[in-house]
Amino acid sequence: MSKAIKPKPSNLHSDLDRILVSELRLKRRLTKLGSEITEAFGDKEITAISIINGAIFFTADLLRKINRPIRLDCIRVSSYRNQTISKEKPHILDMLRLNVEKQHVLLIDDILDTGKTLSVVAKLLKKRKPASLKTCVLLAKQGRREVEFEADFVGFKIPDRFVVGYGLDFAERYRNLPSIGILKPSLQNPPEWA
Repeated sequence: MSKAIKPKPSNLHSDLDRILVSELRLKRRLTKLGSEITEAFGDKEITAISIINGAIFFTADLLRKINRPIRLDCIRVSSYRNQTISKEKPHILDMLRLNVEKQHVLLIDDILDTGKTLSVVAKLLKKRKPASLKTCVLLAKQGRREVEFEADFVGFKIPDRFVVGYGLDFAERYRNLPSIGILKPSLQNPPEWA
């Protein structure tokens, strides 16, 4: 008698090895994370600074779960280029426009990996003299820190795997996937994408 083969979940993209965080788990965690942030900031207005493109989906959904007045600006940073690991010093491509002096700032990013990007952006924001600065990440990758940095709010702690979906990309692909999955190793750094 042959072994039954388990079918792949119907929502599994063909380029993914497996789903790490489902769409349902994302929605549930965002509701809780929004409540945690609302409580932490009390009655203060929040100035949210999103690191895009990666955090764009996360930021949009998260801010709708925070029950406080919010101002929003974005900063664009590049650190991965078309690689699966962050090899270069983060480079600021587009700076924020809002004045954050004496404001309560929430810095939002998609993933805390080496710590280099969040460390650089947090230092840059601190120079602008906010009243307070807290950080929030969708994912905190375990075992990858090159710079000592921990976020104040974390959606999910994940293993050291290359993930895509829900805003996270590889060479600007896969951002639109509704869940977060591990990209098949055979598709990481293919020559035709370089």
